[in-house]
Amino acid sequence: MRMGIIGATAAAGIFVALTVAAHAQGTENYPDRPIKVVVPAAAGGVTDTPARVVTNRMRENLGQTFVIENQGGAGGILASESVKRAAPDGYTLLYVNAATHGLLPALKKSMPYDALKDFVPIAMAVRAPLAIVVRSDSPYKTLADLVKGAGDPPKSLNYGSPGPGNTSHLIGLMLSQAGKTPMQAVHYRGEAPMIQDLISGQIDFAASNIIRSHVEAGTLRVLATTGEKRWFAFPDAPTLKELGYTAEYYAWSGFVAPAGTPQAIIDRINKSANIALAEPEVIKALTANGFEIVGGQPEIFAKAMNAYISDVSEIGRKNNLAID
Repeated sequence: MRMGIIGATAAAGIFVALTVAAHAQGTENYPDRPIKVVVPAAAGGVTDTPARVVTNRMRENLGQTFVIENQGGAGGILASESVKRAAPDGYTLLYVNAATHGLLPALKKSMPYDALKDFVPIAMAVRAPLAIVVRSDSPYKTLADLVKGAGDPPKSLNYGSPGPGNTSHLIGLMLSQAGKTPMQAVHYRGEAPMIQDLISGQIDFAASNIIRSHVEAGTLRVLATTGEKRWFAFPDAPTLKELGYTAEYYAWSGFVAPAGTPQAIIDRINKSANIALAEPEVIKALTANGFEIVGGQPEIFAKAMNAYISDVSEIGRKNNLAID
């Protein structure tokens, strides 16, 4: 019996060693086929846009095609769970955002994945504050008007969110509690349909950072922005901090891979992403959409993600916020 156990253990050790060796050998020619990047949001939104801009340039410096696969709905949970189960070979990546790997892990009562253990951070690509916006003909002229409901008694308001647990959702919860105004979240499968409903009057306000063209066209109006300082995209709009709120909110996004992906592959993709993010065409395209370029090494992204989850968890505890 003892010899059988020893023999089985030795065989298992040899199998693991051979598997590791084969895995390492497979990284030498990486990538030798197209790389799928799952985007946990609909096409055309705040997550999809930078993913497409950056991977388009990564294709050139890495010498391989990137295939974007949009999987919207459920706040990105289903997309994240599917990549968690993917082979850790570098050919299926996830372009995560502040909802999938920040807000939802911090606030949702039950999650099918661990944002920090089931994925390997590669690089944060961009971040951006959000603008709290209303239609140009809205009766709410200031954020104070909105929070108070601009009436007596205050009117119940509907606000948009590109899925439960999104940064927009958290901002709506925060404003609702701040003013004791009834506010109901209306969840969408992405930013684009949310903005269209805001313009058409189906919802009262939203927090987003893909509204620059609509503001310039005069269909939407900015009441405030959510960063630590005034946003270069809307320099005339006050920040939440200027208006007496202590919290700062950013939408951020970047690349991760399934846990177990070889470090050599992580490093290769990280280098490719950082080269792309430094190119003038990419910087121009992203800043035109209101994004700040981040980049950096995997450990920087890991630290930022960990801190974000911790900060949002604390906000949730203090404000009794939770998502079923």
